[in-house]
Formats: sequence, C-alpha cells, structure tokens
Amino acid sequence: QVQLVESGGGLVQAGGSLRLSCAASGRTFSTYSMAWFRQAPGKERQFVAAIWWNSNPSYVDSVKGRFTISRDNAKNTVYLHMSSLKPEDTALYYCAANPSGTYDVTPGRYGYWGQGTQVTVSS
Repeated sequence: QVQLVESGGGLVQAGGSLRLSCAASGRTFSTYSMAWFRQAPGKERQFVAAIWWNSNPSYVDSVKGRFTISRDNAKNTVYLHMSSLKPEDTALYYCAANPSGTYDVTPGRYGYWGQGTQVTVSS
C-alpha cells in the first residue's frame, strides 16, 4: 500500500505562484512514477505533470514553462511548483503514484491517489 498526502493548495491571484507537495509512504519511492492530475468541476481528470524514476519530467502542453515537477527521494516527496498561474488552472489537484515505474500519463495507470488539494486562481 502507498499512502499519499498532498498539501500546499490555496487561493492565489492570477500571475502568482504556489508549490504543492505530496508526501508518500513506501520503502521504494525512488522507483515510483509520480504524477499530478487536476480536475475542474464538470470536467474529466486531466494529466498535468509526471516525474519518472530517473527524474525525467513530462508536462501537458498548457503548463510547460510555468510548472515544474521535482522529487526528493530522501523525503519521499514530490513537488509541483506552479508559477504564472491562470484562472483556468483552478482545479482540485491530485497526486498519484505508479509503483511499477512505467511512463504513463493516463489516470487509470496510477493505482494510488491522494485526497486532493484545491487550487483557486482569481482573475
């Protein structure tokens, strides 16, 4: 079992920044693929960013150049630093873990999820 606990969401004005954190349990965290997804009301869950076991990142086009995903294996934690935030970034952000370490951006490939943290960007 892998437990994920997100933190760092909040209300921010457009153009501002936030850093989300996701603390994970598990002795082999360094081998996990970790990802952030988001879901706005009435919309499907959307891939935002992932970081693979080798720390290579992947991003959805709409956040490239604005968001940075990173991981600290010593702390079993993955981060999402978000800058130049836009109102359309408003959503519930979820951290997800794929212990198989495969390169996946589809929600169904991630077996473990956090409870979500709300990010609201005002215009």
